[in-house]
Amino acid sequence: QIAFMTLTLFPIRLFFAAFMMLLAWPFAFIASMGSDEQELEKPLSWWRKVVDILLKAIMRMMWLAGGFHWINVKGRRALPAEAAILTVAPHSSYFDAIPVTMTFASIVMKAESKDIPVWGTLIRYIRPVFVSRADQDSRRKTVEEIKRRAQSGGKWPQIMIFPEGTCTNRSCLITFKPGAFIPGLPVQPVVLRYPNKLDTITWTWQGPGAFEILWLTLCQFHNSVEIEFLPVYIPSEEERKNPVLYANNVRRVMAEALGVPVTDYTFEDCQLALAEGQLRLPSDTCLLEFAKLVRSLGLKPETLEDDLDKYAASAMKMKKEKIDLKEFSAYLEFPVSQTLESMFALFDENEDGVIDIREFVIALSVVCKPSKTLETIQLAFQLYQSEGGTVTEEDLTCILKTAMGVSQIDVTHLFRAVDEEEKGKITYDDFYTFAVLHPHFAEDYLYADQMGAESGLETSSLSAPNGICTDFSPDNNGDRRKPLQKKLN
Repeated sequence: QIAFMTLTLFPIRLFFAAFMMLLAWPFAFIASMGSDEQELEKPLSWWRKVVDILLKAIMRMMWLAGGFHWINVKGRRALPAEAAILTVAPHSSYFDAIPVTMTFASIVMKAESKDIPVWGTLIRYIRPVFVSRADQDSRRKTVEEIKRRAQSGGKWPQIMIFPEGTCTNRSCLITFKPGAFIPGLPVQPVVLRYPNKLDTITWTWQGPGAFEILWLTLCQFHNSVEIEFLPVYIPSEEERKNPVLYANNVRRVMAEALGVPVTDYTFEDCQLALAEGQLRLPSDTCLLEFAKLVRSLGLKPETLEDDLDKYAASAMKMKKEKIDLKEFSAYLEFPVSQTLESMFALFDENEDGVIDIREFVIALSVVCKPSKTLETIQLAFQLYQSEGGTVTEEDLTCILKTAMGVSQIDVTHLFRAVDEEEKGKITYDDFYTFAVLHPHFAEDYLYADQMGAESGLETSSLSAPNGICTDFSPDNNGDRRKPLQKKLN
């Protein structure tokens, strides 16, 4: 079917979809010229209403050309005065733009999107709220802008937000970011479904790329999509004061409507799990649980790099000295709590009530800098090396076991490959030179042995179809603490 459609229908559909987008561009460009915020807060002029109708019709023809012959809409879309914010989930594809083009609601998008040719002009037409993930100040301004628009009393268009913050494969709902819920105003949850026999829609971190998704979708004779507007969710007084609680409760309602579980993992966990460093984390890594505990303590991985040196310096002074829970609490300057106990338990390998603080520092370095593998290993060498600046095979085992978040790992082949002179010890320079010459050393010397079907890893797997979306529904809360508490044993 794909071969036949590629030679027949695919090029026709691609041409018409591109033509419709190009046809929409001049209308959006002219309508966007010279407009400012004061104009947007006024009722739409007659010519702007005409442009809206034309653009919606053109966009609908574009989706029709792509095989979305009809769009099944359930429920009633609330008026801006009823709900200024629409929260949409799950977010799994660029085809999620369908409800955006149907409503022309403002959206929260990456700042880079406005520079996309043609599409960027269409985006700017709906006056989105732009956010830069790399700029912490931009995030604060984004939240303030969402709050300002939401509290405008319906003067601004509704804001459509995908609170997951990234694409998943729809097998669960990951943690919602609180930005949409900070204003404390009613929101209308909107759920998306793509009930196709063959899923060509999903576009996540792994799997088919953007063009392959487009190609396979246009090769489908018909593509189904369902958009369901759920009843407006009015927050309680407690939810208004606690945006995280508000977000979790709305997520629960949406998950029940979709019939999928929820997970405590976040966008940042996804970045950690699939970082493009040389040490790709296995699906059963405990570092995702560690990162969650770090956040629960109020420590933000993106701001921890400055503190990492301080923690490392303290660990170097302790050398091989192990510490108990009370000393760990003093080391982090946090009182003893259930969260701190759970974090301590991750590193209590022998269940004797003491841990090697160096392992905590290595794990924290991975969470802070998931793509910078060699920087973490260099720090680990400084923590473990002898006075001569060398580490043994046993030391390297501890380093890599902690950096990958697994219970056991065999580094014999890797150590022997690095230790060409068979001294029984290596320096970081030896390791670095080897890593530069063998950039895929993990796949060649670690994953081939450790990640296969017959690997000896003892850590219980937490993977689901997408590798990270374990069911952490609150209903299962009582059963999940025990298997997650001891990960490095």
